[in-house]
Amino acid sequence: MYFTDRGIEELVERRGGEEVTLEWLAERLRDFIDLNPEFEIPVERFATWLARLDEDDD
Repeated sequence: MYFTDRGIEELVERRGGEEVTLEWLAERLRDFIDLNPEFEIPVERFATWLARLDEDDD
């Protein structure tokens, strides 16, 4: 288990029953970057990964 899994597990435990839109998620990511600009690159990579998740691997 990675250390980050703790945060993921807490997210699932606290908010796992909620449904959110991608627009809501994008706004929360922007809020997070505003508060934590040092995480801009990892969040950008994560958002790009999510955006391209269903692309065919050619």
